Amino acid sequence: MFSRFFGHRRHDLASLSEQQILALAISSEEDDARIYLAYADGLREQFPNSAKVFEDMAAEENHHRQSLIDLHRERFGDRIPLIRRDHVRGYMERKPDWLVRPLGIERVRAMAEKMEDEAYRFYGAAAALVSDASTRRLLGDLALAEKTHESLAHRLGEIHTPDDVKQVEDETEKRQFLLTYIQPGLAGLMDGSVSTLAPIFAAAFATQDTWQTFLVGLSASLGAGISMGFTEAAHDDGRLSGRGSPLKRGLANGLMTAIGGLGHALPYLIPDFWTATALAALVVFVELWAIAFIQHRYMETPFFRAAIQVVLGGGLVLATGILIGSS
Repeated sequence: MFSRFFGHRRHDLASLSEQQILALAISSEEDDARIYLAYADGLREQFPNSAKVFEDMAAEENHHRQSLIDLHRERFGDRIPLIRRDHVRGYMERKPDWLVRPLGIERVRAMAEKMEDEAYRFYGAAAALVSDASTRRLLGDLALAEKTHESLAHRLGEIHTPDDVKQVEDETEKRQFLLTYIQPGLAGLMDGSVSTLAPIFAAAFATQDTWQTFLVGLSASLGAGISMGFTEAAHDDGRLSGRGSPLKRGLANGLMTAIGGLGHALPYLIPDFWTATALAALVVFVELWAIAFIQHRYMETPFFRAAIQVVLGGGLVLATGILIGSS
């Protein structure tokens, strides 16, 4: 009954027989090969050279698996016990590729090297846990086998992805990140920060009621965020433009639009009108300079030109709101 709540009971590695340890090694090599092939499939369209690296790594894992199967057949026969990583306490875990999407090139390279290193360390530690000489020797042999291809990801990377190819792939990944997150997010932050200035400050100076001003700012910010998010997601599915998932772009755009407006709406939760207005103006100043910095940092816009455009435009909108509210 308790297994329903806590799952199946895991066994210590030291409690396994030599046949079970060998079967565990076979299933582990098979899982790793499948993970590497999944990485290759996920990278092939944008990073064909790195995809070839993981195809070769999968082939290497399959070679080790076949050697282990031959050894099992020689010692214990053809029937291999069903035992996997999640049956053994303390065994290294592997996440399938669909749990770690999107597959960033540097992230996948790092995970592959970690997989090889963990396999070597685990077999070495497992050998120290057992006292039986034959079992210790078997685990030691497996550790040495893993050690021989511990740096396989790095070595294959030098063959299939030389420095010039890696540079192109890294630039491709950077461009995709900019198109999917930075560009929509920056557009949302600019729209949310600038477009809500006039209604918020107009309401503030027209009513001098901080609570009413906050409600205007809240509605304007959330409304703009929802509208901008849906517009960004609906107008381009990303297939032809290469701008990535419409859902991710819509979320980035909508959230940053709402945040841009809420930044100078939240100070009006302060009851005192002039204190709230002074703080809101300070927030606007920070927002506009942050936009200029992001444009300079990620979009390679000269900082002075970005600052002039954003601060001047924002200042004009702010002045418009104040003039309308004061009239």
